[in-house]
Amino acid sequence: MPESSLLHSQRINIQEDDPYEILFTSGLTDGLPVVPPTEERVTRMLASVDRDPRQVLGTVGPNYGPATVEKVAINAVMAGCQASYFPVVVAAVEALCEDQFAAHAINVTTFSATPLTIINGPIRHTIGVNCGHNALGHGFRANATIGRSLRLIILNIGGAKPQQICKATLGHPAQFTFCVGEAEEQTPWEPLHVEKGFQAEQSTVTLFGGHSPFQMSDHASRTAEQLALSLGWTMASVWNHKNFPVFSDTALIVGPEHAKTFAQDGWSKNDLRQFLFEKIRRPLRELRPGVNGGEGAGISMLAGINVQTPPATDDTLYAKFPAPESILVFVAGGTAGRFSAVVPGLVRGSSGSTITTKEIRQ
Repeated sequence: MPESSLLHSQRINIQEDDPYEILFTSGLTDGLPVVPPTEERVTRMLASVDRDPRQVLGTVGPNYGPATVEKVAINAVMAGCQASYFPVVVAAVEALCEDQFAAHAINVTTFSATPLTIINGPIRHTIGVNCGHNALGHGFRANATIGRSLRLIILNIGGAKPQQICKATLGHPAQFTFCVGEAEEQTPWEPLHVEKGFQAEQSTVTLFGGHSPFQMSDHASRTAEQLALSLGWTMASVWNHKNFPVFSDTALIVGPEHAKTFAQDGWSKNDLRQFLFEKIRRPLRELRPGVNGGEGAGISMLAGINVQTPPATDDTLYAKFPAPESILVFVAGGTAGRFSAVVPGLVRGSSGSTITTKEIRQ
């Protein structure tokens, strides 16, 4: 190692002319080719943040490997990040390592959960984060590589190797990368980071431990109530159509055209959340095991979530969502097409994952 080097990681000297195959056979990739993390590339990545390369941002579950700034930079290089993206990756790793986010649970569950990364603030424009058409799709380097860097960090620092420690029953494509910017210019509401207590001029990253997104279509509803009922009853099938309540947070990604419908009737985010909590309910008789499927919940299970006085009967209504605040709402997507999406979350609360937001320090 040259004496002037800032790096402390182990070097791998690759003599062969195909470093991509060496990195794959070494188990350092997500199954796709990665950019070889040369000293020059890693040093350039580190230069974009005012951090000591040896600083430990936290430990990454499930193996609780220490995420030094240098190790994070190596994985960001392999993911294909530009150096300008690195402050976002650092903030995302800080969120990933928070105990409340429960990276261990997210990365070992059979549920196939993965971090959904939501970017807010001016940095979206600075680095070219896509918030509009195809917001959850392909074609945008910042979205693709920031999300991918988290997956590589979970693999290489956290040790969540598929079929070894990662035991997702099915998995899903968003486990490669799952990163989106909020369409703040299209939202009628305060942006997510402002809702979380930050200033509009600050840039943040929010992590939500979620499953794959499901797109919801409604081209006919023209009032907020009609649209909320349409989206809400579609969302009611997450986890299982009889999981009332669902034991998780739920992300609702509202498309700009749908957001306009809510706005024209003067609905706030809280209005929408409260409506979904109050109206998306089913009677206990429809939720019992054996009714329209073996899955179900009896009174003893439900009583711990929603205590009834007097005791519950077959007519007692149970809410799909455990509380209004369990629904995360933000706007993203193109301005044409009346679509929104729902992302089911991992179990919430002290035994699960909590939505976590960090400021991006530039």
